[in-house]
Amino acid sequence: MEAFRQAVVNTLERRLFYIPSFKIYRGVAGLYDYGPPGCAVKSNVLAFWRQHFVLEENMLEVDCPCVTPEVVLKASGHVDKFTDLMVKDEKTGTCYRADHLLKDFCKEKLEKDPKITEEKAAEFKHVIAVLDEFSAEELGSKIKEYGITAPDTKNPLSAPYPFNLMFQTSIGPSGVSPGYMRPETAQGIFVNFKDLYYYNGNKLPFAAAQIGQAFRNEVPNPSLISPRQGLLRVREFTLAEIEHFVDPEDKSHPKFSEVANLEFLMFPRQDQVSGQSARIIRLGEAVSGGIVNNETLGYFIGRVYLFLTYLGIDKERLRFRQHLANEMAHYAADCWDAEIECSYGWIECVGIADRSAYDLRAHTDKSGVPLVAAEKFAEPIEVEKLVITPVKKELGLAFKGNQKMVVEALEAMGEKEAMEMKATLESKGEVEFQVCTLGKDVTIKKNMVTISKEKKKEHQRVFTPSVIEPSFGIGRIIYCLYEHSFYTRPSKGGDEQLNVFRFPPLVAPIKCTVFPLVQNQQYEEVAKRIAKSLTAAGISYKIDITGTSIGKRYARTDELGVPLAITVDSTTSVTLRERDSKQQIRVSIEEVASVVKEVTDGLNTWNDVLWKYPTHSSAASED
Repeated sequence: MEAFRQAVVNTLERRLFYIPSFKIYRGVAGLYDYGPPGCAVKSNVLAFWRQHFVLEENMLEVDCPCVTPEVVLKASGHVDKFTDLMVKDEKTGTCYRADHLLKDFCKEKLEKDPKITEEKAAEFKHVIAVLDEFSAEELGSKIKEYGITAPDTKNPLSAPYPFNLMFQTSIGPSGVSPGYMRPETAQGIFVNFKDLYYYNGNKLPFAAAQIGQAFRNEVPNPSLISPRQGLLRVREFTLAEIEHFVDPEDKSHPKFSEVANLEFLMFPRQDQVSGQSARIIRLGEAVSGGIVNNETLGYFIGRVYLFLTYLGIDKERLRFRQHLANEMAHYAADCWDAEIECSYGWIECVGIADRSAYDLRAHTDKSGVPLVAAEKFAEPIEVEKLVITPVKKELGLAFKGNQKMVVEALEAMGEKEAMEMKATLESKGEVEFQVCTLGKDVTIKKNMVTISKEKKKEHQRVFTPSVIEPSFGIGRIIYCLYEHSFYTRPSKGGDEQLNVFRFPPLVAPIKCTVFPLVQNQQYEEVAKRIAKSLTAAGISYKIDITGTSIGKRYARTDELGVPLAITVDSTTSVTLRERDSKQQIRVSIEEVASVVKEVTDGLNTWNDVLWKYPTHSSAASED
């Protein structure tokens, strides 16, 4: 695996798919530049993402700023909770993720210590299983108990402390308006919900989508996150996110039947807990059997599977893993990760989560703007509504400056709590009531609040929508695609191994190359005519008129993943060669651009065109 990974990375960097940023200044860990072929692959992946999701699902695409005011991320919970627990090398000051160090220690003991007892092995497995639930104190205690030191220096480590992963900045020259570089694109969609709902004709369900840069001040993990890890974990990265808003009482999907018969590797929660492996499950059965929470979540799992496999991800090395109970946020109904296996193991590349109504409620509470939807009734219906009316004059006399907080707490009561308070007030005249914002109980008297139930006719039901969120880490998907597409094959003489990327035409950085067989004025003129017809057809190409052998030129473009090569060896027809099979056919100069377009656009396969045109064999070719 190490040798394979090194071959892939060396090829990617040598052919400028991506390189470390600021290389002449020794670079910065976690920052990378995409070179010309890398930009083209990324652009093709994003274009297909837009086609597969935004266009086919009729989504509303938005583009929001990367700089986000602090108040927005305070409401979403990122300011207080978007943290990792860190430890420091006490002598050098180098930082490490505390959970990563503990996990790596346990895994290494399990894999490499021949003297480990059954009891100790069970302990290490338990630590790995519950790692996400550890507090700072528990992590620190385990690190101390196991004698874990800094990986590079073996120096002692500090106690764990929280580190916020967001890059902080200030908005405007005064510095009084704090902000952050966004850690995800989703919040821009949530805060625009009201306008998007109106734009959509005040109808649910609908989905909004956004592609953009996100920023996380990740700390390298010595076992996984290092400058050599390229696109797997970086500090600035491209996210493509979808927020599908749906009625929480109806999470069915009209197109679920289109994906219900898909079968692929799934790793449900109960299988993970019981020590089983991922297994092939039909998506329809997973939803009907309650493994996947609802049809809309299931529909997006199916669409994500199709997206990744169309890109060229090996379906045998793709699985959907359900989050364990300790991984999920308290408000989430269900969460799944699309994980792709590469040389580093199983890597989370897409998260698909039913986030319930948490995000819209959080922004409603903080902003005071109701982010809600409404279902209009055909006929008005009579409902019994709880009415809580605080008597502000009496509350003001009793609580003075704290009146507002007491009023808000009373109005926020649920039906059960309110009716219990009503009964106690009627029987005893007063009741002890906890006001969380004050951090204490207060005495509420009968004259301070009236609680009743009233019958009302309603013409609509107002509710906060739930959201299903598929979130795609584009850089991770692309890196896994590089590994899944890479292979080597012997040269004609058998004296060296040649590198090949078997990209599907859909994502290939260049669709075809044009080679005059020899340096000849006539052939070069024909090559220019073909190039013009390729441009008119919207096909990316590269002309190579160097004097090197045709075999070497083929090898150079195979290494870039170019699916087709046109060799100009006459003035009337050309040779068209397919990358992986190395088969060649004869096509007229007038037809060649349209044949290339049919294959690269997916209208025909190579096998479809193979029988239409005569095959070609030449002593001048690599074969």
